Amino acid sequence: MPVEKWSDTVVVAHMADDPQFTEDVQSIEEEMGSTPKNAVLDMSAVHFLNSSNLARLLKLRKTVSSSNCRLILCGISNPVWSTFLVTGLDKLFEFSANVPTGLATLQMS
Repeated sequence: MPVEKWSDTVVVAHMADDPQFTEDVQSIEEEMGSTPKNAVLDMSAVHFLNSSNLARLLKLRKTVSSSNCRLILCGISNPVWSTFLVTGLDKLFEFSANVPTGLATLQMS
């Protein structure tokens, strides 16, 4: 998964299913550790989330939020969206239809 540095304050990551998902989130966390950045996660290739994946996303959200940045999840498939709805996490995360819309959301705020 490439973590693209879209600008000095924004990174875009293209996520994949497990086991790559865990490594993807870890790469983003490392990128965030050096300098706080907004993150847009393209989740269009993710077809399921397990409890470990959700825990990693929550940890990443906490890291991003604590530095006054934003985390936007994009391209959510129906099975993954169902997971967010069932767990109530749809109220915690910010979502966008696709990466360009997510980037535009960041620029508008």
